[in-house]
Amino acid sequence: MKNIIIFGAPGSGKGTYSDEIVTRYGMGHISTGDVLRAEIKQESELGKIAQGYISNGQLIPDELMIDILAKTYDSLPTGKGVIFDGFPRTIAQAEALKKMLAERNHEMGVMIELIVDEETLMERLLRRAQIEGRADDNEETIKKRFAVYHNQTEPLAAWFEKEGIRHTFTWEGSKDQMLANIFAFLDTLK
Repeated sequence: MKNIIIFGAPGSGKGTYSDEIVTRYGMGHISTGDVLRAEIKQESELGKIAQGYISNGQLIPDELMIDILAKTYDSLPTGKGVIFDGFPRTIAQAEALKKMLAERNHEMGVMIELIVDEETLMERLLRRAQIEGRADDNEETIKKRFAVYHNQTEPLAAWFEKEGIRHTFTWEGSKDQMLANIFAFLDTLK
């Protein structure tokens, strides 16, 4: 299996679909959100720095994220591919990830873009805030995160298109249907 970059707006289901892909294909999984939340919970120096950015709805600096990802990537078993969940979020990060992987004689693989309308995203994030008690999921912060996504992250889709690895999947109201479409595509890559 190739490496996979799962891409989409906050609340689009990157973590949910990543978990399903990992279960089905036995891939490694790097969730930048999980890695950062673990650092925050441990109150490490990285966690304190990351919390400042996250609380303001901002992205973590690229150098910091690439160092974390390289360390995590190198710790995973090789051969089954890795799914990158929540990274890259900018063109500079994508170029840095491509370089980091090339240094290991690996490729980015494919980008799976999850397209979901913003009203559905807001509903999901507010519901997640209630269920998980996540302080970073309130309406004001979510709106900031959407703005950051549209201004800084969304333009990355065109970069993936130029790389020839962009594959889009549009939400049609059913997680099962979305998953079936993604699996059908990934099964062609084996």
